[in-house]
Amino acid sequence: MILETFAQYVADEAKRTLPPEVTHAAKRALIDWFSALLPGTKVSPATNLFHAHASELGQGKSSLPGFATTAHAGVAAWINGSASHAVEFDDIFRDAVYHPGCPTIAAALALAEQHSTTGAALLKAITIGYEVSTRIGAAVQPAHYRYFHTTGTVGCFGAAAAGAALVQPGAAAVALNAMATSATFASGLQQAFRSDAMTKALHAGHAAWVGVMAAQGSGHGITGVADILEGEVGFGAALCASPDWSKVTDGLGSRYNIEKVTQKNHGCCGHTFAAIDAMLALVTEHRLRPDQIRTIRIKTYRVAIEVAGIPQPCSAFEAKFSLAYVVSHAALYGAVRLDAFSADRLADPLLRSLMERVHLEPDPELTAGFPGMRAARVTVVLDDGQQLEHFAPYRRGDPEEPLTDAEIEDKFLELASPVIGDAKAHRLLVNLWQVDELDVVGLTLSALGKNSLTM
Repeated sequence: MILETFAQYVADEAKRTLPPEVTHAAKRALIDWFSALLPGTKVSPATNLFHAHASELGQGKSSLPGFATTAHAGVAAWINGSASHAVEFDDIFRDAVYHPGCPTIAAALALAEQHSTTGAALLKAITIGYEVSTRIGAAVQPAHYRYFHTTGTVGCFGAAAAGAALVQPGAAAVALNAMATSATFASGLQQAFRSDAMTKALHAGHAAWVGVMAAQGSGHGITGVADILEGEVGFGAALCASPDWSKVTDGLGSRYNIEKVTQKNHGCCGHTFAAIDAMLALVTEHRLRPDQIRTIRIKTYRVAIEVAGIPQPCSAFEAKFSLAYVVSHAALYGAVRLDAFSADRLADPLLRSLMERVHLEPDPELTAGFPGMRAARVTVVLDDGQQLEHFAPYRRGDPEEPLTDAEIEDKFLELASPVIGDAKAHRLLVNLWQVDELDVVGLTLSALGKNSLTM
């Protein structure tokens, strides 16, 4: 059975040393997760969850970075997982249409702190969670994504596998039962993308919580169904109908998907990135001014338009899922970062005027390439009739053009410094790069930020 193979991998990986390049990739993933987490602690739903769980805070050993307090592992994973998905700066595994960091790292960090483990053990747990969940995610796509949010569903496996590696390192039975138990709680519906509700971010937090609870329970004898993935009425049949399990464990333990994640260069839905990149390339190459632009035509894969085709967004959340908005913002301001979704930008009349000139069109060839291909072709027609075109076959930050370590650092400092201050941000960054030489408690994460309950 598939989970038996994964469970043995979890047990074996927890006992051996990661290759240096994989350790480095895991550090990049951890730093990038904090880049998404810390600004996420300043907005809903994280702020709502913080107050909703006020009576449970200040207990336990698991930190709530940004909130300057602690909680028991399950609550910490729930809040941190949700916060890290809130501002849309979290990483992506393209083939699985999945944000692995939010649930996996939130769960791993919570349990690593609870068990006072080493930073090296944390990195191994993160790697394990990424490997298990990205492979399951890829096996059920693209059919799964029609109705389900992969981060909420497949994220449960990543969180549970990472958690099991920390609760009882080297115990294959614990890993199997944790993953099997988590599967039956996997949830997260696509409809949550289609409104201004807070539910989408909560999917990541719920997956992290499920993983923590499943791992803790399995460590004390809770059992799960070993064939929950491929069983007749199991995960694949219920949430995909057409899974391809044939290659799900190929290269497991020797080929690492954590080295192939996409780190976001824009603060919005990843389905918009190729179009943003193409627009930025045109602006840079031709020194375009907004008053020169008659129309902007965007051809991309159909899912991008279905998920991010909101024509007239009325909120920051909707704007992050609006190709018309983010591409117009890129044309006007040269970037799509956190300030792109301020109230002033949302109301910018010049931006709104340019959005009226954006036309979206699904491209059959690009649609056929999804999910492995995330491309867009942008054509700008100028007032004099001249047409300028740029094709982006992938996104900046994808494995074909990854962000450099320096860019990962710049992104971290840009997003973390306003929350915890420049000095603490720089210190945390240094510690995260050398986390494999530290104990997790040495990161002193519960001292980061401000606790509004005590102010």
